[in-house]
Amino acid sequence: MSEPNQEPATERRALGVPQMGLVVLVGVSGSGKSSFAARHFRHTQVISSDFCRGLVSDDENDQTATSAAFDLLHHIVGVRLRRGLLTVVDATNVQPKARDQLVRVAKQNDVLATAIVLDVPVSVARERNQSRPDRDFGGHVVARQHRDLRSSLKHLRKEGFSRVHILRGVEEVERAEIEPEPLWNDKRDSTGPFDIIGDVHGCRSELEALLERLGYTIERDRLGRATGARHPERTAAFVGDLVDRGPDTPGVLRLVMGMVAAGDALCVAGNHENKLVRALNGRKVKVGHGLAETLEQLDAEPEEFRQAVREFCDGLVSHYLLDGGQLVVAHAGLKEEYQGRASGRVRSFALYGETTGETDEYGLPVRYPWAKEYRGRATVVYGHTPVPEAEWLNNTICLDTGCVFGGRLTALRYPERELVDVAAEHTWYEPARPFLAGDTNTAAPPAEQATREPGVLDIGDVPFGTESLARDGVQPPSGEIVDTRHGSVRVPTDHATAALEVMSRFAVDPRWLLYLPPTMAPAPTATDGDLLERPEEAFTHYRSAGLDRVVCQEKHMGSRAVAVVCRDSAAAQRRFVPGTLGAVYSRTGRPFFAERATQDAVLEELRSAIEAAGLWDELDTDWLALDGELLPWSAKAKGLIRDQYAALGAAARSALPAAREVLSAAAERGLDVSGLTEEVDSRESDIEAFSQVYRRYTWHTEGVEGLRYAPFAVLAAEGAAFTDRDHDWHIALAERLAKHSELVIGTRHRAVDLSDPAATSAAAEWWSELVASGGEGMVVKPGSGALATGAKGLLQPGLKVRGPEYLRIIYGPDYLRPDRLAKLRQRGLGRKSGLALREHKLGLESLARHARGEAMWRVHEPVFAVLAMESEPVDPRL
Repeated sequence: MSEPNQEPATERRALGVPQMGLVVLVGVSGSGKSSFAARHFRHTQVISSDFCRGLVSDDENDQTATSAAFDLLHHIVGVRLRRGLLTVVDATNVQPKARDQLVRVAKQNDVLATAIVLDVPVSVARERNQSRPDRDFGGHVVARQHRDLRSSLKHLRKEGFSRVHILRGVEEVERAEIEPEPLWNDKRDSTGPFDIIGDVHGCRSELEALLERLGYTIERDRLGRATGARHPERTAAFVGDLVDRGPDTPGVLRLVMGMVAAGDALCVAGNHENKLVRALNGRKVKVGHGLAETLEQLDAEPEEFRQAVREFCDGLVSHYLLDGGQLVVAHAGLKEEYQGRASGRVRSFALYGETTGETDEYGLPVRYPWAKEYRGRATVVYGHTPVPEAEWLNNTICLDTGCVFGGRLTALRYPERELVDVAAEHTWYEPARPFLAGDTNTAAPPAEQATREPGVLDIGDVPFGTESLARDGVQPPSGEIVDTRHGSVRVPTDHATAALEVMSRFAVDPRWLLYLPPTMAPAPTATDGDLLERPEEAFTHYRSAGLDRVVCQEKHMGSRAVAVVCRDSAAAQRRFVPGTLGAVYSRTGRPFFAERATQDAVLEELRSAIEAAGLWDELDTDWLALDGELLPWSAKAKGLIRDQYAALGAAARSALPAAREVLSAAAERGLDVSGLTEEVDSRESDIEAFSQVYRRYTWHTEGVEGLRYAPFAVLAAEGAAFTDRDHDWHIALAERLAKHSELVIGTRHRAVDLSDPAATSAAAEWWSELVASGGEGMVVKPGSGALATGAKGLLQPGLKVRGPEYLRIIYGPDYLRPDRLAKLRQRGLGRKSGLALREHKLGLESLARHARGEAMWRVHEPVFAVLAMESEPVDPRL
């Protein structure tokens, strides 16, 4: 009898097991399954029937609880497989019925099932059972189990197991070693960069032209035929449908097969390759949609080439998971729950998409528009359904631009997200159905699958803390983690409620919210002297991180304001919100001005300044997003100043003179109150200094009259985020705006060489001059800009160094007294610094996603996360 995977005895028996999937141990009671599982797998990966029986009955040997135990076992297995975890089932599993239920669970979760059979002699199993007092069943039970096992061996593959390993005898069981193997579609360790090419359909000449335009060198045989193409730094990836319809399918296959064999390209299966394989294998297929032309062209090729084509196309996988799971390439696209998995259902979706079972008036299948509802983290690149232009939709893009139909052959450069294409040389094949803009042959989905446009937000798009959205106890994909280019950021789930309230009740129209500024961390606390914050500590911080240059900028005493300014109403309608020229909003996304007229006047001033400075044309955009400080402080914080700071000053100026009168009367009666009198004098001096601070930052404004805006960063424009520019670039643009508007003011600054003691001393002296003349202080920033990194990754985008007088309104009028100052030196900055850095990462990510033209829900994920993190319990004075 021929049995699966039977191998001659060796010193070591390697058993290949998928890294993600189901492993079913099969063997009679006493065959050593539990010991085998404990030796080769983590204890968390193993689910045993005995363990589940104990959970539901408190007795692992209670056979009356077997049915409930297996119900629990199947549930646990299903949950683990849905989460992509390797799961090992430790039970006898000698009967087909028991195995069938497990294979069904694996198929439901689109993973492969592996059977490992421990076929030990009945005598060995009996002896082991007799040594265990809890195994009181007779030897006839083991004998029956063994008969069931032996009768099953030749049917295991037919039952649905993708791999079957049979270990015969105790020695072979002992020699076995598990070798975890990634699935064929799992190439997460391949990071590219990639050039992903859409449906070629036999258009060899256009493919060669596109590869050359992408920088590949074509390799040819002695007959001049292209047999490969190589790029010194990049890898090509084909979305399938290399064959049919076009003039030279063999030429396309020869080229792509050579590239794949040489490691210069990857290729996934298309539905046309799938059909070609069936035809070459002699299966009965309908010879249509260009297959007849392909078979005719291949008939002119040598038999060995036809055989190589059959093997190549038959070996193509359904999809690839690339770049750490951030990129998926599949012929017809792939929903998130199928990515990185393997099953007939996954392969069918990857080849054909999801159809209604109906056909349209052209006889083509009607498809569900899966991409409209896609909310996955991975970028999905696909083809299959021809479109006039490749356009992004919810982090997905279709690259089939109908080259064979007279359109174009398109490639996507990844991760750059740049499109490169070449025009078709001819209309090689008349389409059965014309492909027009907006016409993608998709059906209106049923009510339970209703789709929405990319610009519409839903609570499910920001599932932090919305555990009710989880299915079967599994956290939604976004969960509490936001992936950014600078590392993952965990967002506390219990902070979501406040963020949802702000976003839904108080924020500006969310289409404007491409970015929320991060909080800013203070410089490390001074450990000596009579100051709490000094420039020297900021310089030391950045110097220790490996920087040699910083920029010191005057810190304006105003309120943070993001201004999104459109060149005209057409730009606003195209990219943001119709009927306005932009928006000005606060750090928490709220409208900066209560009166719409004031906002419109500010936007018009900024628009005019941008126009006069020539930035629309220079930056090739019709909108700009600016980050800056809007003055005076009272323009936004009038209520805070009146109710908190002015109220304290008024109360002190009323109470302290009364206290002085009482003390004077006591002194006249001969009491020694000189100490108390000095205390009152000191407090009067402190409160006067306190009042002078907030008065300095308030003045009358009328509409736009009296307002000042100090931009310190140009955040983004159409298709661009300027986070990679250094501060000199941002400052120069801000100064150009200031020349053309009374509203806009510049920001005094100076560059500092951290290796030059004279330069750092001069910068510290400049800070002293700023604060002595009433300034708040300064911000010390890495000279290279927002993307500055050190040994531990991304650095703080800025450290604020506030002056001693300004800190009076933060810590109180008397904070400089030695006893108070000593306590304040113990303030902990770790939480605040960590929060600032996490919010900085999120801000960079939202700008990058917006620049790439991703759907609003993708941009809003990090924006919402910043807002949620503002509920972090951090000392607000820091």
